[in-house]
Amino acid sequence: MSFQSGIAPWIAAQTTQLLAQRGHAWLLHGPSGLGQYSLSMELVSAWLCERPTPQGACGNCVSCHAIEVRSHADLFVLMPETTLLARGWPLGEKAQAELDDKKRKASKEIRVDAMREAVEFSQRTSALGRGKAVLVFPAERMNNVSANALLKTLEEPAGDVKFVLASEAAHQLLPTIRSRCLGHAMDWPAPDAALHWLASQGVDGTAAPALLRATGGRPDNVLLLANSGRDAAGWARLPRALQRGDVDLLRDWAVGDMLDTLHKLCHDLQVVQQGAKPRFFLAADLPTPASHVALSQWGRDLAQAMKTMEHPFNPGLMQEALLSQAITVLNSGQ
Repeated sequence: MSFQSGIAPWIAAQTTQLLAQRGHAWLLHGPSGLGQYSLSMELVSAWLCERPTPQGACGNCVSCHAIEVRSHADLFVLMPETTLLARGWPLGEKAQAELDDKKRKASKEIRVDAMREAVEFSQRTSALGRGKAVLVFPAERMNNVSANALLKTLEEPAGDVKFVLASEAAHQLLPTIRSRCLGHAMDWPAPDAALHWLASQGVDGTAAPALLRATGGRPDNVLLLANSGRDAAGWARLPRALQRGDVDLLRDWAVGDMLDTLHKLCHDLQVVQQGAKPRFFLAADLPTPASHVALSQWGRDLAQAMKTMEHPFNPGLMQEALLSQAITVLNSGQ
């Protein structure tokens, strides 16, 4: 029985596949939205479960309950502080005190202090006697210092400890980290299976196909999109609205969300120019193709902007600049 309620069938299948194999360190990798976090939780839950089955954790024992309430003594969850807070995991006492005292903001990286705590945790004796587990997500958020602090432990773990590193950008990891793990590329679900599961999660069946297309076929990202209040109709209107200079649909978006959407629009316009089928929008929703030169430069500029999106000098000005460029490019073919 799967530990998590409503687990997607493709995650359940991968859980069974990985539990049948041996290894003390896994690297789950693939684009965002494919369920790396969910699969990681399934694995650590099964490793620590008192009554595991080949399909995963029982979901009913003391260990499973402890994981559900985020208090298992033999599980160390290593994430950026922002991710820990977003997913309901407690921070360490020192980190929580620093944030409470407003000495600093929550970190978007996996801090070396937290990594050292994880290494020290891996060397302790198991509290419940079923070994220990360390979950690192998203693993690409380790900087070079924190990654190097993990290397020796990852290669020669002390005692009965297993690691699962989950990444949405594995190419950013140190080669030495990747080489010490068994790699697993996340499965892409079939569209019909994804739509069926999304319906079970409460996503409107009439909107789900468009939202799945908007996310490039990534079901977890569909849930984020649906929960953000953005709808399929607004997504379909967006390209032509931008061309007209109507930016209301994007005005309140975060810089990262705006960049992601503009990237998708640029991509689809470029592939349509080459006679191919767009991936994220319907062809009928796209405006007249822009200048090839303008689109190529736009793509390069968006890629450059991605490098500084988390630390923009002025988010408001950056958004205005992105929207202004988008309007100019979308009208460059007229």
